[in-house]
Amino acid sequence: MATHLPPQTAPANAEPGATPYGTLPPASPMASRKPISLPRLLEMHGRGEKITMLTAYDATFAAVADDAGVECILVGDSLGMVCQGLHSTVGVSLEHMRYHTESVSRGIRRAQGTAWMIADLPFGTYQESREQAFRSAAVLMHAGAHMIKLEGGGWTTEVVRFLVERGIPVCAHLGLTPQTVHALGGYRVQGKSDASAELLAREAHALQDAGASMLVLEMVPAQLSAKLTRELQHCATIGIGAGKGTAGQVLVLHDMLGVNLGKCPKFVRNFMEGSDSIRQAMQAYVAAVKDGSFPVDALHAW
Repeated sequence: MATHLPPQTAPANAEPGATPYGTLPPASPMASRKPISLPRLLEMHGRGEKITMLTAYDATFAAVADDAGVECILVGDSLGMVCQGLHSTVGVSLEHMRYHTESVSRGIRRAQGTAWMIADLPFGTYQESREQAFRSAAVLMHAGAHMIKLEGGGWTTEVVRFLVERGIPVCAHLGLTPQTVHALGGYRVQGKSDASAELLAREAHALQDAGASMLVLEMVPAQLSAKLTRELQHCATIGIGAGKGTAGQVLVLHDMLGVNLGKCPKFVRNFMEGSDSIRQAMQAYVAAVKDGSFPVDALHAW
């Protein structure tokens, strides 16, 4: 005898398309903005519109950041400190970066699908040779990254040129470079003396000439960062503790949400204060960078 089971019905208070455990819905909503591309970022730089960037390490936070209007999402090797509890970024592997890059890429595609996605090459994956750098970059590009980021100047110039010539967009990183923090003697401001400022400027110009289209300046004096931003016509500077004169700003997600595990750096503002949700905090960050109210050189820079 056949048994007829009653049809399963959703709870009366269930939202249409809701899924369990806070997972993302099965279909993307209609995008409210055009996808961010490298030419569009450089156009923003050219006309003086500030570029916004936040780190993200998983699908959900990446989707929220994309929906909140963040233009660039960085899958940073800072995940070693904020996700894995390491004392520095040195212990992060290429496999760690691949996993988190894939996760963030899925989150972006399931939301607006418009953010420009950058992934860090971790320590030990590009220092050996240009060929090693290409193989490592290819892993992250296959995982969904639109651009890779690497740290340092000097010898990295030829690595940048090698990658760009092979179709891989590159974001460089000068100033405080966390992967070499032990060699730098700690988390210290870089470019304070005339000699170190001159070296940093030479390296920045060389990286632009090699094809880097973005350049993170971390803990660099505001006056030097603003000068380099004016000089680098084809490379958008992104500041973190480098003053308001850069072409854009980046913060570590956990820092700007006020949930970092250590001492809050001078250059951070807690955008959860006065916000009712994480999405609203991200929107407040975007608005503050765009209108120039964050950062404030007297509070957040050197």
